[in-house]
Amino acid sequence: MLRRKKQKGQGEEALPAAAAAAKEEEAVIQVRGLRKVYQNGEIEVEALTDVDLTVRRGEFLAIMGASGSGKSTFMNILGCLDRPTEGSYRLEGVDTREQDDNQLSFVRNQKIGFVFQSFNLIPRTSALKNVELPMVYGRTPGAKRRERALELMESVGLGDRGEHQPNELSGGQRQRVAIARALANDPPIILADEPTGNLDSQSSMEIMEIFEKLNRERGCTVIVVTHEPDIAGYAGRVVTFRDGRIVSDRSTGREKKEAAPCSS
Repeated sequence: MLRRKKQKGQGEEALPAAAAAAKEEEAVIQVRGLRKVYQNGEIEVEALTDVDLTVRRGEFLAIMGASGSGKSTFMNILGCLDRPTEGSYRLEGVDTREQDDNQLSFVRNQKIGFVFQSFNLIPRTSALKNVELPMVYGRTPGAKRRERALELMESVGLGDRGEHQPNELSGGQRQRVAIARALANDPPIILADEPTGNLDSQSSMEIMEIFEKLNRERGCTVIVVTHEPDIAGYAGRVVTFRDGRIVSDRSTGREKKEAAPCSS
């Protein structure tokens, strides 16, 4: 029986193409040719220049760089708090350039949990109410909000501190409340901007262990901005910025256990 002769190269490109497609499917964040320019009077300040980055679902990524390196500007764009001047940013396959302000507001509420250096808790409001706030914006019913907030406070070790106001809590406890709030709507991505910057060494370690647990056990994609090498060491991958460009992208060798994808 005659067999059709396989042409040279036939089938050889299929596997690389399939692998590339699989990597595309794994990507939760894809940034291409990103540029951000701020106007200061007649002077243009270029904060980001030609940035390319792909973050896979379930990664634990640290972004490092000196003050003025562009890392916080980049984080603001990833969090849909700012828009790039040029280039594309695809979040879960959707080009954010095509989304209006209402759609981006939905993304910030449902897809991304934010943790900030200064905690950003509302004073004279209980920790429990602070945790409920994203669910209020998401129109979650009151009883369900409270139940969820209580569960989250328990999960960060503050089950008995729900009625305390922020000024009655230590810095580490306030950051735990901020993490619980970030998880309120069960987002698949956690963005943390210098989350240990206002904490002592022991509290910093405890906070990073919470992020590590979220990544390992729940499969959340965690992105932490930091200037501290020991904090970046908790991540599986470290990306370093200098003068608005990525100058290093390396693995730390830390393996992540398999986990179910973080819910969205």
